[in-house]
Amino acid sequence: MADLIIKICGLSTEETMQAALDAGADMIGLVFFPKSPRHVSLSQACKLADMARGKAEIVALTVDMNLDGLSRINELVAPDWFQFHGSETPEACAAAKVMYKKKVMKAVPISEAADLEQAQFYSIVADMILFDAKPPQGSDVPGGNGVSYDWSLLKDLDLSKPFMLSGGLDPSNVADAIAQSGVKAIDASSGMERERGVKDVELIRAFVAAARGAKVAGE
Repeated sequence: MADLIIKICGLSTEETMQAALDAGADMIGLVFFPKSPRHVSLSQACKLADMARGKAEIVALTVDMNLDGLSRINELVAPDWFQFHGSETPEACAAAKVMYKKKVMKAVPISEAADLEQAQFYSIVADMILFDAKPPQGSDVPGGNGVSYDWSLLKDLDLSKPFMLSGGLDPSNVADAIAQSGVKAIDASSGMERERGVKDVELIRAFVAAARGAKVAGE
């Protein structure tokens, strides 16, 4: 995995989806969580997923969703990945992977080195770990809060599965994040928004360009 993988999450309109695809995003994220300003309905998600299919990998982000909800997303949207961004157990991740025959990404919230330890449990079953910043106190959503952490915590991390850096990334800091962490995969959402939940086409283009132009540690 020599090339950088770029995931743009929380897309909710055809215009911004097209911008992400044109910019060269490798993965696009659709949020199925009503509390999030980026939440999409199943009908919206189907249209957006059809735009992306064959051009970028489709990631369905859920938060402690029940099996009925997951099954409906799997059947109607047909994502390539399920991203579990709540308190799902390793066993639940493993069950979903077997049941839906899809790759699984598990978000692990971190703010200090000790938080990295829980990733080891999920790496046994998940295909990728996403390290996101712990949400600020009082937040009712687990991600997309625009907060960051010490990116160097991920440098030289020994994990049996690929991992992705997320949390507070935007066009102005993504190159630094890649350089400090040495990661080969990044994810961003709020850093490409002109207002909460509303993506900006120019910021999407700028983010992908800045990320592609960054030097990945070890290259």
